[in-house]
Amino acid sequence: MTEQPWVTEESWWMESTSRTSYPRLAADTATDVVVIGGGIAGLSAAWELTEAGLRVALVESDRIAAGVTGYTTAKLSALHTLIYSDLRDTHGPATAELYARSQRQAIDRVVAVTARLGIDSELERVPAFTWTESIDQIDRIRAEADAAAQAGLAASFVTETGLPFPVAGAVRIEDQAQFHPRKYLSALAEDLVRRGGMIFERTRATGLDDGNPCTVTTENGHTITAEQVVVATHYPVFDRALLFARLEPRRELVVAAPIPAGDDLGGVYLTPDDDTRSVRTAPYRDGQRLLIVTGEHFTPGDDDVTQRWERLAAWTRERFGVTEFAYRWAAQDNTTTDRVPFVGRLHPGTRNVYVATGFGGWGMSTGVMSGQLLAARVTGVEPEWSGLYDPLRLHPVREAVPLLKSGAGVAAHFVGDRLRPSHADSVDDVDPGTGAVVRVRGRQCAVYRDDDGKVHAVSARCTHLGCIVRFNDAETAWECPCHGSRFGVDGQVLQGPANRPLSTEEGL
Repeated sequence: MTEQPWVTEESWWMESTSRTSYPRLAADTATDVVVIGGGIAGLSAAWELTEAGLRVALVESDRIAAGVTGYTTAKLSALHTLIYSDLRDTHGPATAELYARSQRQAIDRVVAVTARLGIDSELERVPAFTWTESIDQIDRIRAEADAAAQAGLAASFVTETGLPFPVAGAVRIEDQAQFHPRKYLSALAEDLVRRGGMIFERTRATGLDDGNPCTVTTENGHTITAEQVVVATHYPVFDRALLFARLEPRRELVVAAPIPAGDDLGGVYLTPDDDTRSVRTAPYRDGQRLLIVTGEHFTPGDDDVTQRWERLAAWTRERFGVTEFAYRWAAQDNTTTDRVPFVGRLHPGTRNVYVATGFGGWGMSTGVMSGQLLAARVTGVEPEWSGLYDPLRLHPVREAVPLLKSGAGVAAHFVGDRLRPSHADSVDDVDPGTGAVVRVRGRQCAVYRDDDGKVHAVSARCTHLGCIVRFNDAETAWECPCHGSRFGVDGQVLQGPANRPLSTEEGL
């Protein structure tokens, strides 16, 4: 397979917008609500709380809208693959209707806020499709169209789409949307600050005292006290409810290529076939459109990321006739054991700490919905779908198999990776531009040798729960296969739930 000469390994959303520059937290402070996490869920919650008249401080470990949200595909759709037939069959039509209503209201909220604030977020109203090319999957597609329509969405079964190849069938839902997430969220952040809210970037939260009031401690030792705390860090960095046992991390890859404006697809698309493929376009330079294709779901720490990227690129070339790609990037999300996100109180013993996580790849509509739901709960309102998303729920029958599978996988990594042989017997065996876990003086070390031959060695034990990290050669990062934490070659945290870096190994 011919290796693709990628132009950039940054996302289009990040490259086409300026980096933000909000200050670090430099002194102890107090406020009504602290929001931890500056992605779409955290920013939406902070903005909604400010809208409700509360004083809000948001802390973000890096830059806002530059983590998971900065690497999304940015589809605003209530059609989440085949969720409605599943919810209807397992929980009944009323539950499916609540899910549809909450997601549809989130899309409407983005449209309304965009108009109200005059945001140039490249918002486009388009239909959404879940398609299959397999005759064997037609019954599932028909069932989803029926369940989505029963749930109150403008859904239908179709055999014609805007894709440049035939499909066996598809669910079509009208009046969905796509947008530029960073342009939207940057405007939300500016409006929040304009109305008295506070945003602190490069401020990692490392401690949480769930008292009355609550205290959030940051890595530089400063604190924020508040009556309420929202943890919106994608994967909860404070997890006293042990939600990690009910969350499965997954990573997916993205390739993007310019196409003529006349080849626009006229919608947003997803198929569960071929290890999932998600397709949309966005306004691009010189009047062109940018074709964005996502797929190749895998667990962080998987060994064949480079091959997965080539498979995704080959599929895109074959289906859309593109010859050159402009971008590639990767995204990460978590899926709950019952496929419905966790949004609500963090654990049974708290009345003051809330969480939003487990968006299952649908972070745009669900992130906005989470902001609305959490703001309502903090202000004493119970939306009608609160129970649907409540993190304290547990469906033993529905969740038993996924829980056992997830637990067995983590246990296998926790024990097996300690015994797993490395392709490198010593530090000397690690070639330039590669990384390997090497046992040195009885300890497992994560060793990376850069292109100049310099060795960067850190502890191989993830600082979250101690699983052994693996090297992602395509993205030059260390990844935990248990819960998805990611680290740079210097050990610094790239992605939680870990909030402490890997310790440096000296003298190698």
